[in-house]
Amino acid sequence: MDAVVKALRVSAPRLLELPNVIGVGKGTKCVGGQCTGKPSITVLVTKKVPKAKLHSCDIVPKSIDMADTDVIEVGEVVALARMERYRPAVPGSSIGHYKITAGTFGAVVYDVKTGEPLILSNNHVLANSSNGRDGRCAIGDPILQPGRYDNGTDKDVIARLHRFVPISMEVTAPDCPVAASFERTLNKVIRRFRRNYSLKVYATRNVNNLVDAAVAKPVSPDIISDAIIDLGVPQGIGEVNVGDRVAKSGRTTGTNWGEVRVVQATIRISMGDAGDAVFTDQCVTTHMAQPGDSGSVVLNEKKQVVGLLSAGSDTVSIFGRIQNVCSALGVTFTRPR
Repeated sequence: MDAVVKALRVSAPRLLELPNVIGVGKGTKCVGGQCTGKPSITVLVTKKVPKAKLHSCDIVPKSIDMADTDVIEVGEVVALARMERYRPAVPGSSIGHYKITAGTFGAVVYDVKTGEPLILSNNHVLANSSNGRDGRCAIGDPILQPGRYDNGTDKDVIARLHRFVPISMEVTAPDCPVAASFERTLNKVIRRFRRNYSLKVYATRNVNNLVDAAVAKPVSPDIISDAIIDLGVPQGIGEVNVGDRVAKSGRTTGTNWGEVRVVQATIRISMGDAGDAVFTDQCVTTHMAQPGDSGSVVLNEKKQVVGLLSAGSDTVSIFGRIQNVCSALGVTFTRPR
């Protein structure tokens, strides 16, 4: 065991009791802003205070048990949570339809006809993965910030579902009267022999989707802010190409970057209990998101929005092109004058 680690084990509890000290660890000694490369006990403080203003017993010693010490000012350290309540609500934070867990408030967009500000995210975040006919949501439904999973309550309603692009699932309950009648007849026969059994008829649909997208109307314009956490206000929209570096700011994993690997992809995506859906014209990036990050907008290095994140796996993330999103929802990123 080296001298620094040995000294840390003994001195850490005492050092953490000193004023301003919030952490200790093993680092390297820096002098005049230059790293010497010499191992040291590194003491993290919220603010460096001149020795003259400290009591002698509150000063970090120059060395402890033959190990040098170094002091680094780091400011106040807080949890990097996007799951808390923000007012005004900010893009990059937790949000969700009152029936779902939680996703991400992607960005503020504007209605192309009225100019009113709207909240952009996924259908599966703001509209409960609805196909528009299944009763999973209704226009005017409450939208919570933070989402229900993050302890959002009825007191946290910041918006109402305004518009959404229906998602067509591969397999759905049929809306055909003949199929419904056939299902009822079969179940009458089955229940003669197995009272606790029933049969359900499903329809297979060969319909592709372009986007997983929805917008909500804030209860008041001043309850939202258009600056995305860590990324700022988007600078319009842009195209996307293989090899582009892109970033997102999401509820679960915060802000990180990835690289576009595939464009114009057709992908089958699991929508949870709603079923599976096929999406076309999708973009695939290196892994940059986890569940709960859905709804984040994806920006290029020019801070232009290029997509809306909607899905992923342990190795990749997937977003739909923002041009398709804006066209389908009738919105723009250009603030009205």
